Amino acid sequence: MTTQEQKAIPIPQVEARASIPTQNLRVPGPTVVPPKVQAAQAAPMINHRGPEFAAIMKRVTLRLQYFFQTASPVLIYPASGTGGQESAIVNLFSPGDHIISITIGNFGDRFAKIASAFGLEVTRIDFPWGQAADPAVVEARLKEVAPYRGVLLTHNETSTGVTNDLQTLATLLRRLNPDALIVVDAVSSLGCVQLEMDKWDIDVVLTGSQKGWMIPPGMMMIAASQRAWEAHKSAKLPRFYFDWTLARKSLDSWQNPYTPALSLFYALDVALEMMLAEGREAIFERHARAGEYVRSRAKAMGLKLLSDHKNASNTVTAILAPEGIDTKTLLKKLREEDSVVFATGQDHMRGKMFRMGHLGFFSEADLAQAMDALEKQLHALGFQG
Repeated sequence: MTTQEQKAIPIPQVEARASIPTQNLRVPGPTVVPPKVQAAQAAPMINHRGPEFAAIMKRVTLRLQYFFQTASPVLIYPASGTGGQESAIVNLFSPGDHIISITIGNFGDRFAKIASAFGLEVTRIDFPWGQAADPAVVEARLKEVAPYRGVLLTHNETSTGVTNDLQTLATLLRRLNPDALIVVDAVSSLGCVQLEMDKWDIDVVLTGSQKGWMIPPGMMMIAASQRAWEAHKSAKLPRFYFDWTLARKSLDSWQNPYTPALSLFYALDVALEMMLAEGREAIFERHARAGEYVRSRAKAMGLKLLSDHKNASNTVTAILAPEGIDTKTLLKKLREEDSVVFATGQDHMRGKMFRMGHLGFFSEADLAQAMDALEKQLHALGFQG
């Protein structure tokens, strides 16, 4: 492009910047950020190679290990949960490796797609949206398709409001193939519901900042077992930015290999303090109460849930759209008239359901306000339950 052509580019005519509204944000991510955590992000920048950052890095890493329930180092990257999925694939496997993907929704599908994009041979064990993985079906299929190098699965499927029985599945997988790598997407579960990485003998667990960790999007955390680190040594898929070896070497001096997202580290530092003050088990109990409350209120309104109660998520509830109710209109009215924001359905369920997040930083009053507004708007649109 010539200098003359550059001068011809006009100043863009765009909408004026508007203030961000205060909303009862009930999507399953990003979640509400507590005021203390918001304020922490306004701290000045520091040298990310200096002692101040090293102190933060040490605090958050050790505290994350407590919540991951693992003795393994937790690596932190500037990325979303999808980056965590890719990180796991490229650090564990080699071209042509046969892996299994146990899929119960959109994010399980994404994990399988990433593996396929990197040239792995992927056998999918799919379950209908709204159902959890059935251990008996998984066992039968695994015996049919063996041998395999690893298994990908989602702990809590954000798109469907379903939580897999991860402990049972992990025990089954380890019994059938003691050397298989068990890789778990725990983006919308870790920090909210019980997950014992070491005790359940899981090889890789990954999560994202914008869910139960109460900070903005942009940070991915991932931990690997000793078995996974051994696999990493011989894995041949291309990697650079997500190379665990570089991250672990830097962690020896409480650093990142590349420029870290400093403001998010400030936020995570404070958020983890809040979580420790509340107590890990108390957090799990709070999310269990929230899930039960939202499900019971929805059913009392005459609404139907996508997932059965046994495997219903305590972090996100998927509600089927009542007959005759346009979800786009419903969610628009909730947002504009009540400042309550729900999430739409995804993929083939778009327009057929909506989702309510109840994870991270919330109060019982927040949930009650959201459900009250939902009930009011449904009645206004003619739904009587």
